[in-house]
Amino acid sequence: MARLPRISPVGVPVHLIQRGNNRQSCFGAPEDYSAYVGWLKEYSKQYAVDIHAWVLMTNHVHLLSTPQQEGAMSQMMQSLGRRYVQYFNYQYRRSGTLWEGRYKSCLVQSEQYLIELYRYIELSKNGG
Repeated sequence: MARLPRISPVGVPVHLIQRGNNRQSCFGAPEDYSAYVGWLKEYSKQYAVDIHAWVLMTNHVHLLSTPQQEGAMSQMMQSLGRRYVQYFNYQYRRSGTLWEGRYKSCLVQSEQYLIELYRYIELSKNGG
């Protein structure tokens, strides 16, 4: 059975969460964080997704972003996920999956939730 397509309307902010499989670490060194952020920037530009806020935790990622064209969010996350997993598996001499299935996403439809989400992401960056 085919997966249902993601609902990600153009111009509507989305909260994305991507977790490590079995809550395992997805970032083992500072270089890993840099690689992920570099590819996030590259693919967000390529697929026209605005990135408003992000935090990379040891075993998961939070993104607040807005797609500017149809299907952009899924394309960006698919490309980013594949590229990072290839890198991670090569760096740590491992194979197999890194992510816990598909990323989770939630439309940000109220200004109140948008502000709370920004706050949560920024506080998470600072350890709070």
